[in-house]
Amino acid sequence: MIMSSTQRLVPFLLLSALMLAGCASTPELVSESLKPPAAVLTQPTLPPLPAGAVAINGIAAIVNDEVITVREVIREAQPVIAESQKKGLVDDKARSDLRKMVLERLIEKRLTEQKVRELGIKVGDDEIRQSIEDVKRQNNNMTQEQLAAALKNQGYTLEQYEGQIREQLERLRLVSMEVRSKVYVSARELEDYYAANQNKYAEEEQFRARHIFIKVDEKAPADQTQKAMARALELLYEARSGKDFADLARLHSDDPAAKKDGGDLGTFKRGEMLADLEQALLLLKPGEVGDLVSTPSGLHIVKLEERTSGKVKPFEKVKAEIEDQLYRKKQDERFVQWLKELRAKASIEIKDAHGLI
Repeated sequence: MIMSSTQRLVPFLLLSALMLAGCASTPELVSESLKPPAAVLTQPTLPPLPAGAVAINGIAAIVNDEVITVREVIREAQPVIAESQKKGLVDDKARSDLRKMVLERLIEKRLTEQKVRELGIKVGDDEIRQSIEDVKRQNNNMTQEQLAAALKNQGYTLEQYEGQIREQLERLRLVSMEVRSKVYVSARELEDYYAANQNKYAEEEQFRARHIFIKVDEKAPADQTQKAMARALELLYEARSGKDFADLARLHSDDPAAKKDGGDLGTFKRGEMLADLEQALLLLKPGEVGDLVSTPSGLHIVKLEERTSGKVKPFEKVKAEIEDQLYRKKQDERFVQWLKELRAKASIEIKDAHGLI
């Protein structure tokens, strides 16, 4: 089934987001919009400027002799400003700040495109076809005809779409060559991080308990309630006198399961048990029997069998998690530094652009 114009697929994230997120060899695909972000896919026709705006074709910036026009910045900033307007966060200064942010992104995009050409990075046709197949598979296994129709509905051709996939994959390969391949996390760094952050890898405290349940109907006459209370107090005395708790539960508990399991409540963590029972058990040491606990269903005598403090997970169990965390952190830092170096070596001239940026 071909998606409607409101059900569109976004095939790629912005390049900067992909770089910082540790992107894979193929772009991430999300089933929400067919129209790629403006910064990724060149539009076949320029959209109209906002109402009241003046059509300006001046120069916003020059990046190593390549021009970024004011119109290009305004066009790319439109969806960003529109999103902020929905939240009521846009005034004249905010619009200007958003355009400046968009201009910075376009400068970075130009720099990466130039670096791709400089390094001679190429993406084969087979990779493009595979990416197209990924798009179709992740969108309910749509056919080639459905994809083409959906693209057309958004004003794009399949050829334009393939061209932008190629461009995006080239940039991802650039990131891999210039950033990811130069990031390394040593075994010592992993061990040091584990030693300094063991509180992050502590398992939750666990409890094992038993109970004896005396059923009391909320609407029961006072004499029946008093009788149940007396029975419960007698059992509490016996439990605290040293009689086997499990045997008492098997013989006297109104919980049918107690006949087999001796009132075993199993193992639980904080927040997993009825609040009144949990509160009573938290006050006990292993082997102790608590005070009577009243709940809407009746009376409970509780015993804490075992309390396991939060043990720290073994290093080997969390090693991969730590390595991924440190690798991503280093990759982010390396990307920022790489982009800073790329800008430092480039000739970048930002124009006033008539005060619009």
